[in-house]
Amino acid sequence: MDGDGGAAVFFFCGPRGAQVMRACRCLFILLLFLYGGLVTVQAFTGTYGINYGRVADNIPPPEAVVAYLKEAKIKNARIYDADHSVLEAFKGSGLELVVGIPNEYLKNMSTNEDQAVNWIKENVQAYLPDTHIRGIAVGNEVLGGSDQELVEALSGAIRNVYNALSKLQLTDVIEVLTPHSQAVFDNSYPPSSCTFKENVLQYMKPILDLFSKPNRGVYDAKADLHYDNMFDAQIDAAYAALEAAGYEEMEVRVSETGWASKGDEDETGATAQNARTYNYNLLKRLAKKKGTPRRPKMVVKAYVFALFNEDLKPGSGSERHYGLLKSDGSIAYDIGFSGLTPS
Repeated sequence: MDGDGGAAVFFFCGPRGAQVMRACRCLFILLLFLYGGLVTVQAFTGTYGINYGRVADNIPPPEAVVAYLKEAKIKNARIYDADHSVLEAFKGSGLELVVGIPNEYLKNMSTNEDQAVNWIKENVQAYLPDTHIRGIAVGNEVLGGSDQELVEALSGAIRNVYNALSKLQLTDVIEVLTPHSQAVFDNSYPPSSCTFKENVLQYMKPILDLFSKPNRGVYDAKADLHYDNMFDAQIDAAYAALEAAGYEEMEVRVSETGWASKGDEDETGATAQNARTYNYNLLKRLAKKKGTPRRPKMVVKAYVFALFNEDLKPGSGSERHYGLLKSDGSIAYDIGFSGLTPS
């Protein structure tokens, strides 16, 4: 289970496959939109990052989190908003941070550039340069969702966020990003056959246009490429979809991937052993600083989901058990990181 190939981690065949995969955090795609000056931005140091979710009432304070990340040598973190207590805690730490504009802001921001300017002034510029905010994720998993007004607003919101950064002379400091789930794909197997859904592509294109053996794995005959894990296969599926849409130079970055250590009775794959195996092998894979079969020279970068178990998250039991750490800061399972020492 701990081999480099990681086949037992990524491929679960047979009748229990669907139940097992419910424990896995499906790969989320973070498409980077690099406008002109943004090519100089260094928003991701190394290859390994962590999603710092805070939908909980029993996790350590941000100051303790910063100390832990530094001790664990995790240099990249992503939050889903721009909470000021977190931004203050990260000040002077040297850690790279991506903040998020929640979906509820997008509709107004899409038609009002001043709102984007004001949001960035209050939640980003005010904390620079001491807090190393390196990216703004505009919305979260909008395309492929059911809110049509939100879908239609995304492109305008992204445009206004970039224009606001330009006005504030921050385009050499801040990346503009937007995360998408696999719901944007029409299919993803084999990876080279992946395309965007037609009802998604009409909204995706304007956004993209803004920027101009036990371990045999699977063989993609169309592309003549071999995959020994689903992680690489899904990233290359995204690349194939981008290429089919005419965007061959776009980079794909993984914004969430992980495995639940506990879940409901029917979530049979949600175990500490499976979570440990997935994240241990993920850490080893990212440490190799290599690309995918389709893009061998494009080093894969990923944010792990998540730092803490979050007891207030809705949904199935697995949703509250994706953390590398328990809510008290102790390790949920061992992948080489120590627990968080209470402050």
